[in-house]
Amino acid sequence: MQFDTDIFAQFDKKWALLTAGGKEKFNTMTISWGGLGTLWGKPVATVYVRESRYTHEFMDREDYFTVSFYPESCRRTLGVLGSKSGRDMDKMHASGLTPKQAGKTMTFEEAEVTLVCRKLFRQKLDTASMPKDIAEKFYEGQSDHDMFIGEVVEILR
Repeated sequence: MQFDTDIFAQFDKKWALLTAGGKEKFNTMTISWGGLGTLWGKPVATVYVRESRYTHEFMDREDYFTVSFYPESCRRTLGVLGSKSGRDMDKMHASGLTPKQAGKTMTFEEAEVTLVCRKLFRQKLDTASMPKDIAEKFYEGQSDHDMFIGEVVEILR
């Protein structure tokens, strides 16, 4: 597996979609926090999902998820998918993206690259262990994030 990219810009500047669930029922959300690397001798993707997000339910329940990256032409769509909840609307049809099965989970045809991940680990971020300025800026009055680590089992292009 090979994925050549500017890893710092990939999440922060380009954003990504995190998708979990199967063909019959899945949800996706835009993410700009994440990381790629090696852990426990495996290639991994790390993503962060607030407990309040609908996608969190899917991440808890499912064994697989995808992290997919898109061309700049999809930027507006990713903005909508990051600001609307699948609890309140049918984001899949409203987005204009084309769902596509990726192993035991889902991605979208428009993705430039999709990382198919097998969930290895989940842990709540402890705001009491964070620097105070970060905890205040990102968590005051908001739900906490859970960190999910997944083994990258396939890269789709």
